[in-house]
Amino acid sequence: MKKLRVEDAVGHVLCHDLTRIIKGEMKGPQFRKGHVVEEADIPMLLSMGKEHLYVWELQPGMVHEDDAAGYLAGICRGDNIRQSDPREGKIELFALCDGLFHLDVDRLNRINALDDIIIATRHSPSPVKKDDKLAGMKAVPLVIPEERLRQAQAIAGGTPLMAVLPDRLQSAWVITTGNEVAKGLVKDTFTPVIIEKLGAYGITVKQQLVVEDGIENVAGAIEVAHREKPDLILCTGGMSVDPDDNTPGAIKQSGAALVTYGSPVVPGAMFLLGYFEDGTPIMGIPGCVMYAAATVFDLVLPRIAAGLRMTKQDFTRMGHGGLCLSCEKCHYPICPFGKG
Repeated sequence: MKKLRVEDAVGHVLCHDLTRIIKGEMKGPQFRKGHVVEEADIPMLLSMGKEHLYVWELQPGMVHEDDAAGYLAGICRGDNIRQSDPREGKIELFALCDGLFHLDVDRLNRINALDDIIIATRHSPSPVKKDDKLAGMKAVPLVIPEERLRQAQAIAGGTPLMAVLPDRLQSAWVITTGNEVAKGLVKDTFTPVIIEKLGAYGITVKQQLVVEDGIENVAGAIEVAHREKPDLILCTGGMSVDPDDNTPGAIKQSGAALVTYGSPVVPGAMFLLGYFEDGTPIMGIPGCVMYAAATVFDLVLPRIAAGLRMTKQDFTRMGHGGLCLSCEKCHYPICPFGKG
């Protein structure tokens, strides 16, 4: 930091806010800390009684906070993301479309372990709407070594840390199992819930098949659905360990390769996900989805809708944060559920 005449401070960085006071009109910062003094600023500064300023010197190899934030934004910003102009040394990122916010958390953590820079994001993966805020980044001091930014870039490795994956799936078939529904003994209150949740991601239920219990019945319905090539197949009912619940066995018999039968998420422990050889996902939906506000289905559906192929490890990680606290009033997704 050094003291300079206003006329000599052009191109230098202010060390603190400069307040302008006009009686009855304003009292506030006219120039913010970190502002780079320009020739056009001199008349205003003199009118404020500022003949000398305390400034930082931008030495070779040092980067101003605005430029550093832009550098970090370039490291982070992937597909379908826009960035703001720098404000007080910070740049924010926003979604350009509806979809799934996807972030490489490991690289983020390694970059945040460096001195002098910070990148804060929303949780990943999470569904977002167009214009939702995704992240903010800045340098901590007014100027930082350029080498620090090069270290961050080396960790990033040339691939953006984050992206918004647009929703891709459009069609689904629902297979409803259970003698009580097929025989008309009880009303199907499950499918309307499924239709509503799928609709939030632009997925339309093209057909519903209602079948009686039995592996052959359910497997046959799955085969019919798969021949029609929907983007997604969902089976409701028959997911517990009761003798009459045959849906998991029917899904296996249909030729789908199971990723998981069972998830470390409550509610949703009896969830099933598999894939056919052509990549079509098939889910076995536990009964809790019918009545609980937030379940494993709400954690999985955004990823499937965006076309992500899930693995067993994805489900293993869900245990941390996978316990719904059953709040009297549900605030999901603004809550800890699913945020391990």
